[in-house]
Amino acid sequence: MTGPTPGKPRSKAPVKKSDKEPDQALFERTMSGVQPLKKKRSLKAKPAANPKATAARPTASPKAARGQNPAPTPPRRRTPQPPPLSADGFAGVDKRTVERMRRGKLPIDARLDLHGSYQDAAQAELNAFISSCAATGCRTVLVITGKGSVSEGGGVLRRRLPDWLNQPSCRPHVLAFAGARPEHGGGGAFYVLLRRRRDARP
Repeated sequence: MTGPTPGKPRSKAPVKKSDKEPDQALFERTMSGVQPLKKKRSLKAKPAANPKATAARPTASPKAARGQNPAPTPPRRRTPQPPPLSADGFAGVDKRTVERMRRGKLPIDARLDLHGSYQDAAQAELNAFISSCAATGCRTVLVITGKGSVSEGGGVLRRRLPDWLNQPSCRPHVLAFAGARPEHGGGGAFYVLLRRRRDARP
């Protein structure tokens, strides 16, 4: 049996380079020229708004957004309607004026003669007459309707005059009315007392 030759070193098998360096050293050597990327802030995607929920959400007013509650709208006050007029009804008229009116002592500022007119035309004339007299500051006016037939209970215009004076076109201007004295037409005419204008002098 032959042993190794003395004085000669024993030959060793070639070793691979990968066997000489550990894995960690090899990784660091490989990555030595590589620069790490900058980290970007990850933005979380906002969930999509529910269209139904968005539509149902009430929109705040500018005052509510500033913490101020809007003042409630006050209810509208209805103008009280004046009571219906009737012949010789003098509610709201002083006694001295009533007495002078009944005696025909109030100065007559204007006259309207409806005798012989048709009902529609007579009512239209009366409305225009009362409005015009009220606008010009007239106080007492005389409206002549005619007596009509006694057998038919008086003329149509005479019977309809109280209704026309109570219509919205005349009622705001009229304070009272009464039958006229014989010298002013008697049963076929009426005194009509108009309200004083606010800007008129007493």
